[in-house]
Amino acid sequence: MIIREFGVRQGRKALAASLRQGPACLRQLSSLSSETSGTPVAVADPVLQSTLKTSPEAKKTPSLFMQTAKPARKRPVAPDTTKQDWEDAQALRKSMRGVGTTVQPVYSPNDVFRNPPGPKDVTLELLMASQAHMGHHTSVWNPANARYIHGIRQGIHIISLEETAAHLRRAARVVEEVAYRGGLILFVGTRPGQTQIVTQSARLADACHLFTKWTPGTITNSDKILPGLPMKIVDQHDNELEGFDQHLMERRALVPDLVVCLNPLENFVMLHECGLANIPTIGVIDTNTEPTWVTYAIPANDDSLRCLAVIGSVLGRAGEAGNKRRLQDAQKGVVAWETPQAISTWTKIHGKRAEWAARAAREAAEEQAAREAALSGEEPLEKEGEGEVETEGRFRRGQNFRERRPPRASDDS
Repeated sequence: MIIREFGVRQGRKALAASLRQGPACLRQLSSLSSETSGTPVAVADPVLQSTLKTSPEAKKTPSLFMQTAKPARKRPVAPDTTKQDWEDAQALRKSMRGVGTTVQPVYSPNDVFRNPPGPKDVTLELLMASQAHMGHHTSVWNPANARYIHGIRQGIHIISLEETAAHLRRAARVVEEVAYRGGLILFVGTRPGQTQIVTQSARLADACHLFTKWTPGTITNSDKILPGLPMKIVDQHDNELEGFDQHLMERRALVPDLVVCLNPLENFVMLHECGLANIPTIGVIDTNTEPTWVTYAIPANDDSLRCLAVIGSVLGRAGEAGNKRRLQDAQKGVVAWETPQAISTWTKIHGKRAEWAARAAREAAEEQAAREAALSGEEPLEKEGEGEVETEGRFRRGQNFRERRPPRASDDS
């Protein structure tokens, strides 16, 4: 019973196997011994073996070793369309030329010098772009500047640009009026990088400039520090007048009528001397600077060269406008300033001396004529207008003179 069930089970497995594995399974089930060896070898049934015998075929190599590398697929050669693509791009660019906006550079460091802004160009956007609102850290602020501070951001004081614009316009008005009345303006900036700013501002306003260290006593002791500096006398049309060499040699050194300082922290001595001499001053006041040092404060960032360039250009343009308005009024006969007292006094004294010299020469000529007439026996004739005094026509009444120093003659001017 056990043998029958075993045969049935093994026979089903043998029939279910493939033809290649069938004889091997029958061979294993056989109990006959092999002739060649002493080990028992299973022999299949001859009838079943004859039915399962197939036609002789060549010994096949396992498919694992039959796999060969497939030839690489060649990519098709694409035609060269570089020329056509370039032509298409040019045609597209030409068709879309009028579409969109033109991209231009927004800021160039030399724009403020090539086209300096004027008082009418002062806007909050211009001041914001020039970083005029950036103050110092809150730990180094001066409480007197609280009225100029808008707020605090990340520990930095922010200056109110509305205050900056209002004070800058007021300072520009002061510069314009001083220039209109023929005053001498001095621009001061002694920090590195401020040389071009002060020279540009002085050139526009026809003023003087200083970009080196201030010499203490230049204003309070000008007779010793500023002797022999070049000066000239001009009329209301800014034409130089001759004949005042002696007056210029005896004249005290000129001091400015208005001082514009871009860095008050480094020029406290100069501002103190201006205060002693009652000279008005204009200064850029940062959050760490004392605003009472100057007469007209401009709350702004004194560490930004772009901000100082904008402020200097605005003040320079204001001085230029004042000089232009003064010359236009002078053509109409309107003079907004008077001849300084020193020049008037010297002119009177010089006129008196000329009058006395002319009278002495005339009296000497009359005595000589009378002596010659007495020798010849003739009576001298009285001249018409005898006793009238002629003054030198060089100094006419109503003509205004003022002292002027060449705009860029000296750094200490």
